[in-house]
Amino acid sequence: MTSQPSRRGEPEDPDPLPIAVVDNHTHLDISREGEPAGVGDLGPALRAAAAVGVDRVVQIGCDPAGNEFAVAAAEEYGSVLAGVALHPNEVPGLVAAGRFDAAMDRVSELAVHPRVRVVGETGLDFFRTPPEGHAAQEESFRRHVDLAKRTGRVLQIHDRDSHDDVLRVLADEGAPERTVMHCFSGDLEMARECVRRGYHLSFSGTVTFKSAKGLRDALAVTPPELLLVETDAPYLTPHPWRGASNSPRLVPLTVRAMAAVLGLAVPTLCQALSENSERLYGPW
Repeated sequence: MTSQPSRRGEPEDPDPLPIAVVDNHTHLDISREGEPAGVGDLGPALRAAAAVGVDRVVQIGCDPAGNEFAVAAAEEYGSVLAGVALHPNEVPGLVAAGRFDAAMDRVSELAVHPRVRVVGETGLDFFRTPPEGHAAQEESFRRHVDLAKRTGRVLQIHDRDSHDDVLRVLADEGAPERTVMHCFSGDLEMARECVRRGYHLSFSGTVTFKSAKGLRDALAVTPPELLLVETDAPYLTPHPWRGASNSPRLVPLTVRAMAAVLGLAVPTLCQALSENSERLYGPW
């Protein structure tokens, strides 16, 4: 099938995948251009993704408004499941404003919704948050780990410039049986440690970047049964559209790049990605 240019000068649609896969982590409420999307606006993006073989997505909340959006989207669309959490970069501000406990209580309420299958994204971010906010992030992370275990939800982890500390907290608390390193950004040795612990590694468009040899090395040692793929849309758009706004319909570019690194046929990898997602999250 020949790729067709999409409207308004956006990236072209990639060739469809032979077996449908899941976008394990996306933010369809966030826009890099124009107004944020409403729940009722998601239909075109979901249909465009399904047309190229991305027929299910996990919509991730990061703050109180985003969590409500994720649940509403999962209620509205059968192809959407939700994740709820307080992103580590949001936590210090919520603590300073005296709003963290109430926000966390609401996350706990939403986490038991039948369309919510993920607690996350939670974790640590030492890139955007200065050292004085790290203690608040860690306490929040520990509470999210506990919530995931109490509710039987998948834990999705945000880890930026904090690899050792993320692994330390997970060892301290005891990671849930189903733990996902969202947008994996570690090196070869971290990948091996995560695999040893049985964590799933989710790779985004960054694995397609020419400068990302370390990520490709990490991917190469990850068994197919622990792999996931994601957009983290609207960010981290895969090559050759890096810098444009990302969306689930571009997942096939990342899948094909992953298959090349792993030396797997694309249908074989697609089957593994789909089965891994269903095993983690259950049926959509």
